[in-house]
Amino acid sequence: MTQIDDPERADDALAVPFTPGMRDNPAQLAEHVETIARQPLPLADVTATPEQELAAEWRNAAYNCFSSGHKFCREVCPVTQVTRNESWTPTAFHANVVAMEQGQLSIEDVAADYVNCTQCGACELRCPNTLFTGDFYRFRTRTVDVVKAVRALAVDQGVHQEGWRTWNARTDQLTHEPVLGDTPVSQEHVRDWSAGLDLPVGGSTVLFVDCEAAFYRTSVPRAVAQVLQLAGVEFGLMDEQWCCGGPAAEMGYVDQARRFARHNLDSWRATGTTRVLVLDPHDYISFTEDYPRYFGEEYADIEVVLVVELFAELLREGRLTPSVPVERTITYHDPCRLNKRKGIWREPREVLRAIPGLTFHDVDRVTQWSYCSGGGGGLPIEKPELTERIAAGRVDKAAALGVDTLVSACPWSERPLAGAGEAVGIDVVDIHELLALSLGIDVGGTTNGGAP
Repeated sequence: MTQIDDPERADDALAVPFTPGMRDNPAQLAEHVETIARQPLPLADVTATPEQELAAEWRNAAYNCFSSGHKFCREVCPVTQVTRNESWTPTAFHANVVAMEQGQLSIEDVAADYVNCTQCGACELRCPNTLFTGDFYRFRTRTVDVVKAVRALAVDQGVHQEGWRTWNARTDQLTHEPVLGDTPVSQEHVRDWSAGLDLPVGGSTVLFVDCEAAFYRTSVPRAVAQVLQLAGVEFGLMDEQWCCGGPAAEMGYVDQARRFARHNLDSWRATGTTRVLVLDPHDYISFTEDYPRYFGEEYADIEVVLVVELFAELLREGRLTPSVPVERTITYHDPCRLNKRKGIWREPREVLRAIPGLTFHDVDRVTQWSYCSGGGGGLPIEKPELTERIAAGRVDKAAALGVDTLVSACPWSERPLAGAGEAVGIDVVDIHELLALSLGIDVGGTTNGGAP
Protein backbone atom coordinates (compact mmCIF):
# COMPACT_ATOMS: atom_id res chain seq x y z
CA MET A 1 0.00 0.00 0.00
CA THR A 2 1.11 3.53 -0.66
CA GLN A 3 2.33 5.33 2.44
CA ILE A 4 2.94 9.09 2.41
CA ASP A 5 5.04 10.84 5.04
CA ASP A 6 4.49 14.50 4.34
CA PRO A 7 3.60 16.91 7.18
CA GLU A 8 1.94 19.26 4.70
CA ARG A 9 -0.55 16.51 3.84
CA ALA A 10 -1.38 15.45 7.39
CA ASP A 11 -5.04 16.37 6.91
CA ASP A 12 -5.34 14.75 3.49
CA ALA A 13 -7.59 11.67 3.66
CA LEU A 14 -5.73 10.18 0.70
CA ALA A 15 -2.40 10.31 2.52
CA VAL A 16 -2.96 6.93 4.18
CA PRO A 17 -4.26 3.63 2.80
CA PHE A 18 -7.97 2.93 2.99
CA THR A 19 -10.48 0.44 1.61
CA PRO A 20 -13.26 2.14 -0.37
CA GLY A 21 -16.78 1.49 0.90
CA MET A 22 -15.99 0.99 4.58
CA ARG A 23 -18.13 2.96 7.02
CA ASP A 24 -15.19 4.13 9.15
CA ASN A 25 -13.38 5.86 6.29
CA PRO A 26 -12.68 9.59 6.78
CA ALA A 27 -15.60 11.75 5.71
CA GLN A 28 -13.29 13.74 3.44
CA LEU A 29 -13.04 10.78 1.08
CA ALA A 30 -16.53 11.60 -0.17
CA GLU A 31 -15.06 14.72 -1.77
CA HIS A 32 -12.79 12.67 -4.04
CA VAL A 33 -14.17 11.13 -7.19
CA GLU A 34 -13.18 7.55 -8.00
CA THR A 35 -10.79 7.68 -10.95
CA ILE A 36 -9.25 5.35 -13.49
CA ALA A 37 -8.28 5.65 -17.15
CA ARG A 38 -11.44 6.21 -19.18
CA GLN A 39 -12.28 4.55 -22.48
CA PRO A 40 -14.18 6.66 -25.04
CA LEU A 41 -17.44 5.29 -26.41
CA PRO A 42 -16.78 4.69 -30.15
CA LEU A 43 -20.27 5.74 -31.22
CA ALA A 44 -20.03 9.35 -32.34
CA ASP A 45 -22.76 9.17 -35.01
CA VAL A 46 -24.44 5.90 -34.12
CA THR A 47 -27.44 5.32 -31.86
CA ALA A 48 -26.28 3.37 -28.84
CA THR A 49 -27.89 0.04 -28.02
CA PRO A 50 -29.21 -0.55 -24.48
CA GLU A 51 -26.13 -2.68 -23.85
CA GLN A 52 -23.83 0.16 -24.95
CA GLU A 53 -25.72 2.63 -22.76
CA LEU A 54 -25.10 0.31 -19.80
CA ALA A 55 -21.43 0.06 -20.76
CA ALA A 56 -21.17 3.85 -20.90
CA GLU A 57 -22.14 3.97 -17.23
CA TRP A 58 -20.04 1.02 -16.04
CA ARG A 59 -16.99 1.13 -18.32
CA ASN A 60 -14.74 2.36 -15.52
CA ALA A 61 -15.37 -0.76 -13.48
CA ALA A 62 -15.37 -3.06 -16.51
CA TYR A 63 -12.16 -1.79 -18.09
CA ASN A 64 -10.45 -1.56 -14.72
CA CYS A 65 -10.98 -5.31 -14.34
CA PHE A 66 -10.68 -6.35 -17.98
CA SER A 67 -7.39 -4.56 -18.59
CA SER A 68 -5.65 -5.50 -15.34
CA GLY A 69 -5.20 -9.24 -15.87
CA HIS A 70 -5.67 -9.94 -12.14
CA LYS A 71 -7.76 -12.98 -11.32
CA PHE A 72 -7.35 -13.15 -7.55
CA CYS A 73 -11.10 -12.60 -7.20
CA ARG A 74 -11.88 -16.08 -8.48
CA GLU A 75 -10.51 -17.90 -5.46
CA VAL A 76 -12.70 -15.96 -3.02
CA CYS A 77 -15.84 -16.11 -5.18
CA PRO A 78 -18.19 -18.68 -3.61
CA VAL A 79 -19.69 -19.63 -6.98
CA THR A 80 -16.34 -20.06 -8.71
CA GLN A 81 -15.07 -22.13 -5.79
CA VAL A 82 -17.68 -24.82 -6.37
CA THR A 83 -18.31 -24.64 -10.13
CA ARG A 84 -15.00 -23.57 -11.75
CA ASN A 85 -17.15 -22.17 -14.57
CA GLU A 86 -15.22 -19.43 -16.38
CA SER A 87 -18.44 -17.77 -17.55
CA TRP A 88 -19.55 -17.24 -13.95
CA THR A 89 -16.45 -15.51 -12.60
CA PRO A 90 -16.24 -11.85 -11.55
CA THR A 91 -13.78 -11.19 -14.37
CA ALA A 92 -16.25 -12.61 -16.90
CA PHE A 93 -18.98 -10.31 -15.59
CA HIS A 94 -16.79 -7.31 -16.38
CA ALA A 95 -15.48 -8.68 -19.67
CA ASN A 96 -19.07 -9.13 -20.85
CA VAL A 97 -19.70 -5.40 -20.36
CA VAL A 98 -16.71 -4.63 -22.60
CA ALA A 99 -18.00 -7.10 -25.20
CA MET A 100 -21.50 -5.61 -25.08
CA GLU A 101 -20.07 -2.14 -25.62
CA GLN A 102 -18.28 -3.39 -28.70
CA GLY A 103 -21.42 -5.06 -30.03
CA GLN A 104 -20.03 -8.58 -29.68
CA LEU A 105 -22.62 -9.76 -27.15
CA SER A 106 -26.26 -8.94 -26.37
CA ILE A 107 -28.05 -9.05 -23.06
CA GLU A 108 -29.83 -12.19 -24.24
CA ASP A 109 -26.45 -13.89 -24.64
CA VAL A 110 -25.24 -13.29 -21.08
CA ALA A 111 -28.24 -12.67 -18.78
CA ALA A 112 -28.36 -16.24 -17.49
CA ASP A 113 -24.68 -16.12 -16.50
CA TYR A 114 -25.34 -13.23 -14.10
CA VAL A 115 -27.64 -15.42 -12.02
CA ASN A 116 -24.51 -17.02 -10.60
CA CYS A 117 -23.58 -14.34 -8.07
CA THR A 118 -24.53 -14.02 -4.40
CA GLN A 119 -23.44 -10.34 -4.36
CA CYS A 120 -21.26 -11.10 -1.36
CA GLY A 121 -18.59 -8.57 -2.36
CA ALA A 122 -15.58 -10.83 -1.76
CA CYS A 123 -14.26 -10.21 -5.27
CA GLU A 124 -14.29 -6.46 -4.76
CA LEU A 125 -12.13 -6.65 -1.66
CA ARG A 126 -9.73 -9.24 -3.06
CA CYS A 127 -9.10 -7.22 -6.21
CA PRO A 128 -5.69 -5.49 -6.06
CA ASN A 129 -7.29 -2.46 -7.66
CA THR A 130 -9.26 -2.04 -4.45
CA LEU A 131 -6.54 -3.08 -2.01
CA PHE A 132 -3.78 -0.83 -3.40
CA THR A 133 -5.33 2.40 -2.27
CA GLY A 134 -4.09 5.66 -0.86
CA ASP A 135 -2.54 7.91 -3.51
CA PHE A 136 -2.13 5.10 -6.05
CA TYR A 137 -5.73 3.94 -6.50
CA ARG A 138 -8.97 5.64 -5.57
CA PHE A 139 -11.34 2.96 -6.76
CA ARG A 140 -13.33 -0.05 -5.61
CA THR A 141 -14.00 -2.68 -8.26
CA ARG A 142 -17.80 -2.41 -8.40
CA THR A 143 -18.70 -6.00 -9.30
CA VAL A 144 -21.86 -6.12 -7.17
CA ASP A 145 -23.26 -2.97 -8.78
CA VAL A 146 -22.31 -4.18 -12.26
CA VAL A 147 -24.15 -7.47 -11.67
CA LYS A 148 -27.21 -5.58 -10.42
CA ALA A 149 -27.08 -3.24 -13.44
CA VAL A 150 -26.90 -6.10 -15.95
CA ARG A 151 -29.76 -7.91 -14.22
CA ALA A 152 -31.83 -4.72 -14.34
CA LEU A 153 -31.08 -4.28 -18.06
CA ALA A 154 -32.20 -7.86 -18.68
CA VAL A 155 -35.54 -7.27 -16.94
CA ASP A 156 -35.97 -3.97 -18.78
CA GLN A 157 -35.38 -5.75 -22.10
CA GLY A 158 -37.81 -8.54 -21.26
CA VAL A 159 -35.17 -11.18 -20.56
CA HIS A 160 -36.34 -12.95 -17.41
CA GLN A 161 -35.19 -15.85 -15.29
CA GLU A 162 -38.37 -17.78 -14.60
CA GLY A 163 -37.76 -18.35 -10.90
CA TRP A 164 -37.08 -14.68 -10.33
CA ARG A 165 -40.04 -13.58 -12.45
CA THR A 166 -42.43 -15.75 -10.43
CA TRP A 167 -40.87 -14.77 -7.10
CA ASN A 168 -41.15 -11.05 -7.78
CA ALA A 169 -44.66 -11.29 -9.19
CA ARG A 170 -45.78 -13.02 -6.00
CA THR A 171 -43.89 -10.49 -3.87
CA ASP A 172 -45.65 -7.68 -5.71
CA GLN A 173 -49.01 -9.30 -5.04
CA LEU A 174 -48.36 -10.13 -1.38
CA THR A 175 -46.23 -7.05 -0.50
CA HIS A 176 -43.79 -9.52 1.10
CA GLU A 177 -41.36 -12.07 -0.25
CA PRO A 178 -43.02 -15.45 -0.82
CA VAL A 179 -40.62 -17.02 1.65
CA LEU A 180 -39.41 -20.47 0.61
CA GLY A 181 -41.54 -23.04 2.37
CA ASP A 182 -45.20 -23.55 3.24
CA THR A 183 -45.68 -20.71 5.73
CA PRO A 184 -48.48 -18.35 4.54
CA VAL A 185 -47.23 -14.86 3.72
CA SER A 186 -49.58 -11.88 3.86
CA GLN A 187 -49.81 -8.32 5.12
CA GLU A 188 -52.34 -9.12 7.85
CA HIS A 189 -49.91 -11.60 9.42
CA VAL A 190 -46.67 -9.61 9.22
CA ARG A 191 -46.81 -8.79 12.95
CA ASP A 192 -48.02 -12.19 14.16
CA TRP A 193 -44.52 -13.01 15.41
CA SER A 194 -44.96 -10.39 18.17
CA ALA A 195 -48.00 -12.04 19.80
CA GLY A 196 -47.99 -11.51 23.56
CA LEU A 197 -45.14 -8.97 23.57
CA ASP A 198 -47.42 -5.91 23.84
CA LEU A 199 -45.54 -3.85 21.27
CA PRO A 200 -47.01 -0.53 20.09
CA VAL A 201 -47.35 0.53 16.46
CA GLY A 202 -45.40 3.52 15.21
CA GLY A 203 -43.37 6.03 17.16
CA SER A 204 -40.03 7.72 16.60
CA THR A 205 -38.23 4.33 16.61
CA VAL A 206 -39.53 1.20 14.89
CA LEU A 207 -38.18 -2.32 14.51
CA PHE A 208 -38.18 -3.51 10.89
CA VAL A 209 -38.38 -7.31 10.65
CA ASP A 210 -37.41 -8.87 7.34
CA CYS A 211 -39.80 -11.23 5.58
CA GLU A 212 -37.76 -14.36 6.33
CA ALA A 213 -37.74 -13.64 10.06
CA ALA A 214 -41.32 -12.33 10.27
CA PHE A 215 -42.88 -15.40 8.67
CA TYR A 216 -40.36 -18.22 8.87
CA ARG A 217 -37.92 -17.69 11.76
CA THR A 218 -40.15 -15.87 14.24
CA SER A 219 -37.88 -16.78 17.15
CA VAL A 220 -35.34 -14.25 15.82
CA PRO A 221 -37.50 -11.08 16.00
CA ARG A 222 -39.01 -12.29 19.29
CA ALA A 223 -35.51 -12.55 20.74
CA VAL A 224 -34.58 -9.11 19.43
CA ALA A 225 -37.74 -7.48 20.74
CA GLN A 226 -37.46 -9.00 24.22
CA VAL A 227 -33.78 -8.09 24.58
CA LEU A 228 -34.62 -4.50 23.60
CA GLN A 229 -37.45 -4.44 26.14
CA LEU A 230 -35.14 -5.79 28.85
CA ALA A 231 -32.65 -3.01 28.12
CA GLY A 232 -35.36 -0.36 28.27
CA VAL A 233 -35.21 0.61 24.60
CA GLU A 234 -38.48 2.15 23.45
CA PHE A 235 -39.67 1.11 20.00
CA GLY A 236 -42.73 0.15 18.03
CA LEU A 237 -43.61 -1.77 14.89
CA MET A 238 -44.54 -0.40 11.48
CA ASP A 239 -48.18 0.33 10.79
CA GLU A 240 -47.98 -1.38 7.38
CA GLN A 241 -44.60 -2.94 6.68
CA TRP A 242 -43.78 -4.12 3.19
CA CYS A 243 -40.71 -6.00 2.01
CA CYS A 244 -37.67 -3.71 1.97
CA GLY A 245 -37.41 -4.16 -1.81
CA GLY A 246 -33.77 -5.16 -1.65
CA PRO A 247 -34.18 -8.67 -3.12
CA ALA A 248 -36.19 -7.28 -6.04
CA ALA A 249 -33.42 -4.77 -6.74
CA GLU A 250 -30.78 -7.51 -6.54
CA MET A 251 -32.66 -9.59 -9.11
CA GLY A 252 -33.12 -6.63 -11.46
CA TYR A 253 -36.71 -5.64 -10.68
CA VAL A 254 -35.80 -2.07 -9.82
CA ASP A 255 -39.18 -0.41 -10.40
CA GLN A 256 -40.79 -2.82 -7.96
CA ALA A 257 -38.01 -2.21 -5.42
CA ARG A 258 -38.56 1.55 -5.66
CA ARG A 259 -42.31 1.21 -5.13
CA PHE A 260 -41.76 -0.88 -2.02
CA ALA A 261 -39.19 1.58 -0.71
CA ARG A 262 -41.59 4.47 -1.35
CA HIS A 263 -44.31 2.72 0.64
CA ASN A 264 -42.05 2.07 3.60
CA LEU A 265 -40.70 5.61 3.71
CA ASP A 266 -44.23 7.01 3.52
CA SER A 267 -45.26 4.68 6.34
CA TRP A 268 -42.41 5.97 8.52
CA ARG A 269 -43.40 9.54 7.78
CA ALA A 270 -47.04 8.83 8.69
CA THR A 271 -46.07 7.54 12.15
CA GLY A 272 -43.36 10.11 12.88
CA THR A 273 -40.56 7.56 12.60
CA THR A 274 -36.98 8.79 12.19
CA ARG A 275 -35.04 5.80 13.60
CA VAL A 276 -35.26 2.29 12.15
CA LEU A 277 -33.82 -0.73 13.96
CA VAL A 278 -32.80 -3.48 11.57
CA LEU A 279 -31.90 -7.09 12.44
CA ASP A 280 -31.28 -8.46 8.95
CA PRO A 281 -28.13 -7.55 6.94
CA HIS A 282 -30.05 -7.55 3.65
CA ASP A 283 -32.45 -4.90 4.97
CA TYR A 284 -29.48 -2.99 6.32
CA ILE A 285 -27.90 -2.87 2.86
CA SER A 286 -31.20 -1.74 1.34
CA PHE A 287 -31.78 1.02 3.87
CA THR A 288 -28.21 2.33 3.84
CA GLU A 289 -27.41 1.99 0.12
CA ASP A 290 -30.55 1.67 -2.02
CA TYR A 291 -32.90 4.04 -0.19
CA PRO A 292 -30.41 6.96 -0.12
CA ARG A 293 -29.99 6.55 -3.89
CA TYR A 294 -33.74 6.48 -4.42
CA PHE A 295 -34.68 9.43 -2.22
CA GLY A 296 -31.61 11.62 -1.65
CA GLU A 297 -32.18 14.44 0.81
CA GLU A 298 -35.74 13.30 1.46
CA TYR A 299 -34.24 10.35 3.30
CA ALA A 300 -31.44 12.19 5.07
CA ASP A 301 -33.14 12.35 8.49
CA ILE A 302 -33.77 8.60 8.73
CA GLU A 303 -31.29 6.91 11.09
CA VAL A 304 -30.71 3.22 10.41
CA VAL A 305 -29.40 1.18 13.36
CA LEU A 306 -28.16 -2.39 13.07
CA VAL A 307 -29.46 -4.36 16.06
CA VAL A 308 -26.30 -6.41 16.66
CA GLU A 309 -24.30 -3.18 16.92
CA LEU A 310 -26.88 -1.76 19.30
CA PHE A 311 -26.66 -4.90 21.45
CA ALA A 312 -22.87 -4.53 21.66
CA GLU A 313 -23.36 -0.93 22.80
CA LEU A 314 -25.93 -1.92 25.42
CA LEU A 315 -23.53 -4.57 26.76
CA ARG A 316 -20.75 -1.98 27.06
CA GLU A 317 -23.07 0.37 28.91
CA GLY A 318 -24.11 -2.34 31.36
CA ARG A 319 -27.74 -2.20 30.29
CA LEU A 320 -27.53 -5.88 29.38
CA THR A 321 -25.75 -8.40 31.62
CA PRO A 322 -25.75 -12.00 30.36
CA SER A 323 -25.64 -14.38 33.32
CA VAL A 324 -27.05 -17.71 32.12
CA PRO A 325 -24.21 -19.96 30.88
CA VAL A 326 -24.66 -21.32 27.37
CA GLU A 327 -22.56 -24.46 27.18
CA ARG A 328 -21.76 -24.67 23.49
CA THR A 329 -18.62 -24.79 21.38
CA ILE A 330 -19.18 -22.30 18.58
CA THR A 331 -17.77 -20.44 15.65
CA TYR A 332 -19.29 -17.38 13.97
CA HIS A 333 -20.53 -17.02 10.40
CA ASP A 334 -19.94 -13.48 9.13
CA PRO A 335 -22.87 -12.37 6.96
CA CYS A 336 -21.38 -11.06 3.72
CA ARG A 337 -23.44 -7.89 3.75
CA LEU A 338 -22.15 -6.98 7.19
CA ASN A 339 -18.52 -8.02 6.97
CA LYS A 340 -17.42 -7.72 3.35
CA ARG A 341 -19.92 -5.08 2.29
CA LYS A 342 -19.96 -2.89 5.42
CA GLY A 343 -16.89 -3.81 7.46
CA ILE A 344 -18.96 -4.93 10.49
CA TRP A 345 -17.24 -7.84 12.21
CA ARG A 346 -16.11 -6.66 15.65
CA GLU A 347 -19.50 -6.08 17.30
CA PRO A 348 -20.93 -9.59 16.74
CA ARG A 349 -17.79 -11.06 18.30
CA GLU A 350 -18.12 -8.60 21.16
CA VAL A 351 -21.64 -9.93 21.79
CA LEU A 352 -20.51 -13.56 21.64
CA ARG A 353 -17.61 -13.02 24.03
CA ALA A 354 -20.02 -11.50 26.56
CA ILE A 355 -22.06 -14.72 26.75
CA PRO A 356 -20.92 -16.97 29.62
CA GLY A 357 -20.28 -20.65 28.95
CA LEU A 358 -19.40 -20.34 25.26
CA THR A 359 -16.21 -21.85 23.89
CA PHE A 360 -15.52 -19.66 20.85
CA HIS A 361 -13.29 -20.84 18.00
CA ASP A 362 -13.02 -18.03 15.49
CA VAL A 363 -12.73 -18.67 11.76
CA ASP A 364 -9.45 -18.32 9.91
CA ARG A 365 -10.85 -15.56 7.71
CA VAL A 366 -12.17 -12.97 10.11
CA THR A 367 -12.41 -9.81 8.10
CA GLN A 368 -12.45 -9.13 4.39
CA TRP A 369 -12.65 -12.60 2.86
CA SER A 370 -14.98 -14.45 5.18
CA TYR A 371 -16.95 -17.39 3.81
CA CYS A 372 -20.33 -17.06 2.07
CA SER A 373 -23.46 -19.10 2.84
CA GLY A 374 -24.75 -18.98 -0.74
CA GLY A 375 -28.02 -17.45 0.46
CA GLY A 376 -27.85 -14.00 -1.17
CA GLY A 377 -28.44 -12.30 -4.50
CA GLY A 378 -31.45 -14.43 -5.43
CA LEU A 379 -29.29 -17.51 -5.95
CA PRO A 380 -31.43 -19.84 -3.74
CA ILE A 381 -34.47 -19.00 -5.85
CA GLU A 382 -32.99 -19.71 -9.27
CA LYS A 383 -30.20 -22.16 -8.38
CA PRO A 384 -31.04 -23.84 -5.03
CA GLU A 385 -28.67 -26.71 -5.76
CA LEU A 386 -25.78 -24.26 -6.11
CA THR A 387 -26.69 -22.56 -2.83
CA GLU A 388 -26.66 -25.99 -1.15
CA ARG A 389 -23.14 -26.70 -2.41
CA ILE A 390 -21.84 -23.33 -1.19
CA ALA A 391 -23.53 -23.74 2.21
CA ALA A 392 -22.10 -27.25 2.58
CA GLY A 393 -18.60 -25.87 1.98
CA ARG A 394 -19.16 -23.20 4.60
CA VAL A 395 -20.33 -25.72 7.19
CA ASP A 396 -17.36 -27.96 6.40
CA LYS A 397 -15.08 -25.06 7.38
CA ALA A 398 -16.94 -24.84 10.69
CA ALA A 399 -16.76 -28.59 11.26
CA ALA A 400 -12.97 -28.47 10.85
CA LEU A 401 -12.84 -26.26 13.96
CA GLY A 402 -14.44 -28.97 16.11
CA VAL A 403 -17.55 -26.95 17.01
CA ASP A 404 -21.08 -28.10 17.68
CA THR A 405 -22.75 -24.78 16.75
CA LEU A 406 -22.42 -22.25 13.94
CA VAL A 407 -23.74 -18.83 14.96
CA SER A 408 -25.07 -16.38 12.37
CA ALA A 409 -26.41 -12.84 12.42
CA CYS A 410 -28.44 -13.22 9.21
CA PRO A 411 -31.78 -15.05 8.98
CA TRP A 412 -31.32 -15.52 5.23
CA SER A 413 -28.02 -17.34 5.70
CA GLU A 414 -29.44 -19.55 8.43
CA ARG A 415 -31.79 -21.43 6.10
CA PRO A 416 -29.11 -22.96 3.81
CA LEU A 417 -26.59 -23.29 6.62
CA ALA A 418 -29.07 -25.15 8.81
CA GLY A 419 -29.76 -27.61 6.01
CA ALA A 420 -26.05 -28.23 5.52
CA GLY A 421 -25.45 -28.41 9.27
CA GLU A 422 -27.88 -31.28 9.72
CA ALA A 423 -25.69 -33.46 7.54
CA VAL A 424 -22.65 -33.06 9.80
CA GLY A 425 -24.29 -32.65 13.21
CA ILE A 426 -23.79 -28.89 13.59
CA ASP A 427 -26.57 -26.66 14.92
CA VAL A 428 -27.11 -23.25 13.33
CA VAL A 429 -28.27 -20.63 15.84
CA ASP A 430 -28.99 -16.94 15.44
CA ILE A 431 -26.81 -14.60 17.51
CA HIS A 432 -29.79 -12.61 18.75
CA GLU A 433 -31.41 -15.77 20.11
CA LEU A 434 -28.18 -16.87 21.76
CA LEU A 435 -27.89 -13.55 23.60
CA ALA A 436 -31.53 -13.72 24.68
CA LEU A 437 -30.95 -17.21 26.07
CA SER A 438 -27.98 -15.98 28.11
CA LEU A 439 -30.19 -13.21 29.50
CA GLY A 440 -32.72 -15.76 30.78
CA ILE A 441 -35.36 -14.91 28.17
CA ASP A 442 -37.83 -17.58 27.05
CA VAL A 443 -37.91 -16.51 23.41
CA GLY A 444 -40.74 -18.58 21.96
CA GLY A 445 -41.62 -18.45 18.27
CA THR A 446 -40.53 -20.83 15.53
CA THR A 447 -37.43 -21.67 13.54
CA ASN A 448 -37.22 -23.31 10.14
CA GLY A 449 -40.81 -22.54 9.28
CA GLY A 450 -42.62 -24.17 12.15
CA ALA A 451 -40.36 -25.97 14.59
CA PRO A 452 -40.76 -24.46 18.09
